[in-house]
Amino acid sequence: MASIISVRFRENGKAYDFAAGDFRPQIGDKVVVETSRGVECGDVVTACRPVPDEKVVEPLKPILRLATADDIREAAEKREKEKRAQRICQDKIAEHKLEMKLVDAEYSSDNTKILFYFTADGRVDFRNLVKDLASVFRMRIELRQIGVRDEAKMLGGIGSCGRPFCCSQFLPDFQPVSIKMAKEQGLSLNPTKISGSCGRLMCCLKYEQSTYEELLKMTPKNGALVNTPEGKGVVTETNILSGILKVRLDKAVDSPPISVKREDVTVLRDHRVKVSDNEKQQLSDLEK
Repeated sequence: MASIISVRFRENGKAYDFAAGDFRPQIGDKVVVETSRGVECGDVVTACRPVPDEKVVEPLKPILRLATADDIREAAEKREKEKRAQRICQDKIAEHKLEMKLVDAEYSSDNTKILFYFTADGRVDFRNLVKDLASVFRMRIELRQIGVRDEAKMLGGIGSCGRPFCCSQFLPDFQPVSIKMAKEQGLSLNPTKISGSCGRLMCCLKYEQSTYEELLKMTPKNGALVNTPEGKGVVTETNILSGILKVRLDKAVDSPPISVKREDVTVLRDHRVKVSDNEKQQLSDLEK
């Protein structure tokens, strides 16, 4: 059994697991650990938790020490240097009139390289920009193009639900989401309703999808011919979560549909609703 904590090195960055060893840091404490990029100081985001040895993802590196006042000061100075580098890079981008948006800047742990993250609609020729930045900082310069989802994760923000972006809070990786999920969950296919601030489909469509898939298997579609305790009829409305169906009986076509429980009907002929080609064309960009 291993004692593991999770450490985050940037405010909205990904959390990484480390072996706690004899240390017992609390959430919010700063620790010094060895990463693939060198020795770094980060914030503890989960308290020590026991994990069976067979479930430990190797290689699992240990905590080197609890952060000292000098470690915390150096980390703060590094972040100030990154902010300054970001301002200088932004000015240089404007000078070169490049169609790109700078998102963040990051110094390597040994202070030999600066990595700049940016977004752009297409390919950008930034060779002259790199030369200009190298002459200013006198170190290696790397520019990395990222997607709009990664930008949202780095910068953070408030979603339409009123809560901080999931990607910047707890999602370790982006999960694939599709228009099919929105349709199966009975959501409006209006792009403004199902897309996040990044302009792509909302990550939260994935959260309850497995539940909807199970319920859809046992729920007749709108237009399905079913047999109810009161006779045959056509399903006009379904409530996936409650399991209540609205059925217009064949013997009472002019009467309002009756309400019946999902488990009390038998499907005689199913009816599947297809997404039109025009609908696919309008919404395909959200899935990219």
